[in-house]
Amino acid sequence: MVQTSTPLPAACLLALLLGAGAAHAGAPRLPGVIPVANPCPRLAAGSVLHNPPALFSRNGVLAVDFSYQTRMDSDGRNLFCFMTPDGLENPTLHVSPGDRLRIRVTNNTPAAPFEMRIDPPNCGAAVMTGSSVNIHFHGTNTAPLCHQDEIIRTLINSGETFTYDVQIPADEPPGLYWYHSHIHMHVEPTLQGGLSGVIVVDGIEDFQPAVAGLRQRIVVIRDQIVAGNPMGDQVPAWDLTLNNIPISYPEEIPAIIQTRPEEKELWRVSNSSADSILDLQVLYDGKPQDLEIVAFDGVPTGSQDGTRRGKIVRAKDVLIPTAGRAEFIVKAPSVRVADARLVTLGINTGPDGDNDPERTLATIRTMPADELPIAAPSSAERMVPAAIGPTWKQRFENVIGARVSAQRRLYFSEDNANSKFFITVDGAMPALFDPNNPPAIVTRQGSVEDWTIENRTLENHIFHIHQTHFLVLSQDNFENNGSRLDQSIRQQFLDTIQIPFWDGNPRHAFPSVRLRMDFRGPYVGEFVYHCHIAEHEDDGMMAIIRVLPASAP
Repeated sequence: MVQTSTPLPAACLLALLLGAGAAHAGAPRLPGVIPVANPCPRLAAGSVLHNPPALFSRNGVLAVDFSYQTRMDSDGRNLFCFMTPDGLENPTLHVSPGDRLRIRVTNNTPAAPFEMRIDPPNCGAAVMTGSSVNIHFHGTNTAPLCHQDEIIRTLINSGETFTYDVQIPADEPPGLYWYHSHIHMHVEPTLQGGLSGVIVVDGIEDFQPAVAGLRQRIVVIRDQIVAGNPMGDQVPAWDLTLNNIPISYPEEIPAIIQTRPEEKELWRVSNSSADSILDLQVLYDGKPQDLEIVAFDGVPTGSQDGTRRGKIVRAKDVLIPTAGRAEFIVKAPSVRVADARLVTLGINTGPDGDNDPERTLATIRTMPADELPIAAPSSAERMVPAAIGPTWKQRFENVIGARVSAQRRLYFSEDNANSKFFITVDGAMPALFDPNNPPAIVTRQGSVEDWTIENRTLENHIFHIHQTHFLVLSQDNFENNGSRLDQSIRQQFLDTIQIPFWDGNPRHAFPSVRLRMDFRGPYVGEFVYHCHIAEHEDDGMMAIIRVLPASAP
């Protein structure tokens, strides 16, 4: 059941009723403002897991109105969400390659004080405040242009309406992507408040026939502040939620997953946490089960070698860093299994890192076949299509054999005394991110580069780049701190990757990853790369890259 007992704060309620009027006395309500009586609803602990509400494109277009909303929950935590006019919260957006995604966003949150002026050219407002919002279409290989996936200079302030018109590329790989706000210095609180949803580029069955006809289960895992902020070695740094079902310390009551006995399902999992790293495992009577991984970060595994056929990667667990996604086939337990559960294993994030302990996220219960019906094609619970269609040329095909035009070394570092975080090109001076900074890297459209990313700190970091994916070439020096290599991601395409902590021994090399960056796509302009532990990103660990046109002098 949805909990609706928490009243709205007076300032929030006034803003919802008046739109821009909360900040400007006497101002009329702007067109598109959507009053919502109960924004950002949450489920009770121990609820049955259902897919988030879903919207599907028609005739090549998915158009939706979003109202950016906030409220405070009964534990004093600020919640954030996108609501549709008919009350859907952060819906899953289903599109196909070549579709257009049109989202009209109205900011219905209370106005906040001035924080920073953004140099022109501006996209939307020129002044950033604590209530500014925008949307990043994470993992999509879309254009870094105003009204598409531009986040450096796009600001939607209280009472304002802004329209996105995002062209999904015709060569977009089919899989799981996600969307969230990307206002610098405010990514962590909005993510922990729940401001995120997923995007499904349909058609994965065409590249991986093993998923055709399976029930698809969308699982969005988020983190949030532990109520009361308790201290202690056993207290997790953050609570977790599954599709807005809380797994709250200290009770940590798991959600419930209902399945048919021994039925295979496609689980599409997004780690939409701000700061928490996951290592997922399915246990039947304590025994780890085989997970058949079919995609990472929206790209079918093994599908980029020119054959356009995915290859299943088998594993007993799957590591999903913050902002990463994994899609895998799970066979439900038989009726003979007494204890079936989904867990996240404990993560050693380093001496300066968060406490990410092992936790049970859900218990898995088998249901009689007639009590878990086949989902209707239009519902959020619908099956993967059984019919297998033709494949298409994907964005990153054959980059392994491409000529490498540059090699770069970047590194993560920290100023712990001042809680400042940096990502720096080797040889340059560390600098905190500022949206008015010049680009730290300049490259050219059509280039292919090999980047080595080092972690010179005592905690884990997560590398992410916008507008493109990278090929994982190697993971180096992980063994010095006891971290294991993630064999599942070798030679796979990702947009997000974990680099474990340095052990502090000056005789040991820094842990690093070597990545092949693909700038052969059609898009030029400026975008960012950063650590996707949101606290680190908000505190400076981000930089700008500029891609020049191929013919530029």
